[in-house]
Amino acid sequence: LASTLLERTRPHFEEGGKLARLKPVFQALDTFLFAAPYKTHNRPFGRDALDVKRYMSMVIIALFPSFIAGLYFFGWRLLLMLIVSYVAGGLVEVLFAVIRKEEINEGFLVTGFIFPLILPPGIPLWMVAVGVIFGVLVGKEIFGGTGRNLFNAALVGRVFLFLGYPSAMTSNWIQPAGSVWGRLGMLPSLAPAEAVTSATPLVQGKAGQFAEPLDLFLGNVMGSAGETSALAILLGGVFLLAVGVASWRTVLGVLLSFSALTALLHAVVPEVVSPLWFFLLSGGFLFGTFFMATDPVTGPITLPAKFAYGVLIGLTTLIIRSFSGFVEGVMFAILFGNICAPLIDEVVIRSRMRRYAGER
Repeated sequence: LASTLLERTRPHFEEGGKLARLKPVFQALDTFLFAAPYKTHNRPFGRDALDVKRYMSMVIIALFPSFIAGLYFFGWRLLLMLIVSYVAGGLVEVLFAVIRKEEINEGFLVTGFIFPLILPPGIPLWMVAVGVIFGVLVGKEIFGGTGRNLFNAALVGRVFLFLGYPSAMTSNWIQPAGSVWGRLGMLPSLAPAEAVTSATPLVQGKAGQFAEPLDLFLGNVMGSAGETSALAILLGGVFLLAVGVASWRTVLGVLLSFSALTALLHAVVPEVVSPLWFFLLSGGFLFGTFFMATDPVTGPITLPAKFAYGVLIGLTTLIIRSFSGFVEGVMFAILFGNICAPLIDEVVIRSRMRRYAGER
């Protein structure tokens, strides 16, 4: 029935129709619900194993464990943050699609979902809107939209909020729920829910106070809404690797470089570098590794470069965490990796060209 209704209204959105300027909105609804935007009418038929819609759907499925964990520990307000993120960022996406007369791409579905998960759960809702608008506008649309952006849009929005509203981004933490039902029984609230200024595990780790490993693994600590539960992140991350969406080379590069350097420096300067188990489970390291470092648009395209890209992010994260004034370095490390990705690809390609020329 829905498909029939769409087909009947299609002429109104085509060139010359009354709603022609809204054609991107119609295309987005059609492709998201039913089919790919282009159909082959004559043989031979070809079919890609993974189009953009299916790719983004896999990422969203992988994010659900972290989202459910965030709801459990920090309450229904996370759902409001998600709605605000989708509405505010979606308006920017639709506006640019209409102006450019292009179809709306499904890429924002992931950006809008990730953004509230990397924010403090007590942050004001208007900041969620401002951050995602800035991230989508400056991090993606000015470069031409999905597939052309140089930087991860969600991280651009988070860095903007971190630099523009540092006190809000470092103080709106919420104590995780202690009851068996968590905060799931709480009604949604537009006001920040019991925001506190206590230190997160990474801040406490700087002072030599380490949270319990089990609490870090399950997520029973303060932190960004979707980044506290290592268990939930690993469930989603393994799923992404299993379905071939995330590059195992990038993930391996991040984990190996980060772990090796952390273990080495902790043995040499334990008062400066925290234990490996603590750094792996704390902050946004695992979330960034599986869900943002593996972004295929902002990362390299050649296989050796993917591993080198991961190594760069892992090393940079540890250096920022341990030897700078910031307790967390994942977001800066990934954005730095985004900058270097084209250069790493070029080095790999030129190396192969020289090798090929030498063989000839």
